[in-house]
Amino acid sequence: MIIGFTYDLKDDYLAMGMSEEDSAEFDKIETIIGIETAINATGHECVRIGNVQSLVRRLALGERWDLVFNICEGVSGIGRESQVPALLEAYSIPYVFSDPLVLSLTLHKGMTKHIVKSFGIPTPDFFVVKTEEDISRVVMEYPLFVKPVAEGTGKGISARSLCTTHDDLRESCIDLLRRFNQSVLVERYLPGREFTVGIVGTGDRARVVGMMEITVARDSDGSVYGYHNKENYEEIVSYRPVYGDKYDLCATVALSAYNALGCQDAGRVDLKDDHFGIPNFIEVNPLAGLNPVHSDLPILARMYGIEYDELISMILSESILRNNIQPSEVSIETVLQNSVIYASNNPGKFFIP
Repeated sequence: MIIGFTYDLKDDYLAMGMSEEDSAEFDKIETIIGIETAINATGHECVRIGNVQSLVRRLALGERWDLVFNICEGVSGIGRESQVPALLEAYSIPYVFSDPLVLSLTLHKGMTKHIVKSFGIPTPDFFVVKTEEDISRVVMEYPLFVKPVAEGTGKGISARSLCTTHDDLRESCIDLLRRFNQSVLVERYLPGREFTVGIVGTGDRARVVGMMEITVARDSDGSVYGYHNKENYEEIVSYRPVYGDKYDLCATVALSAYNALGCQDAGRVDLKDDHFGIPNFIEVNPLAGLNPVHSDLPILARMYGIEYDELISMILSESILRNNIQPSEVSIETVLQNSVIYASNNPGKFFIP
């Protein structure tokens, strides 16, 4: 098969003047090379597409792929992660990972928690602060934890996220409202152990491929798993695999949330224990980072004997199965179509798939 590959390359956005923190969710070139190499190792042909603007241009030219491996995070708006899959659906091109509804919903942590809570899955009490006036409406017991409602990679999370007084809460919320120009999620703080769970599959085929406990050094930015500590995890954060009864408890909560939200192919669910040691849903990442060395999903998969190429192959296989793609239906037509497009835009050159 010819597999297109959509992604946001961090270097491109840095070159445009975006800051390190603003571009934190975008991928480094080693991630692009790692995924591309892993796809090619499965016997398929990986074709780099790039970001949503590049996808638009190439679709307009008539280029097509049998399947698209999509890791685009998008740049602006609450629906930014859904832009590429929505566009691909408009052209009836199947893709890897979750659909536009899931990606829009789960980027908003408050809406996600409403759904999870309605399924009876444990999650800490919460309130979404949309304006400075809303801060006075927060009536939960302290301590509380605050973060932007629609960011990833720990952006906006720091020692100031843990609030023990109303003054702390007001100061942190105002800062986040102004810095990120979006609502703020306020949650009851959970004091227990923290976990992240890797899942591969869709629906009845969804299964846990590994999980790890996350421990942040006590003297590092409030001991929270935020942007600074994630960026410097090798010196600050320790990871260890989970086994036994705790594994079973975490797997049950994570899979319940993953399936309740309708996630597809693969993802990662973050959990934290409450006062009673019960894992609570914190958030889900249906576009989990896939850096071969530094991302949580590949790290925890390795802990359970799943190497990077195997992980990518598992995810790819799940998407092919979910989309019911048959070998006889693909490749030849796509190669011929793309060869015509290439020839029309590159006179005198040969198209080599």
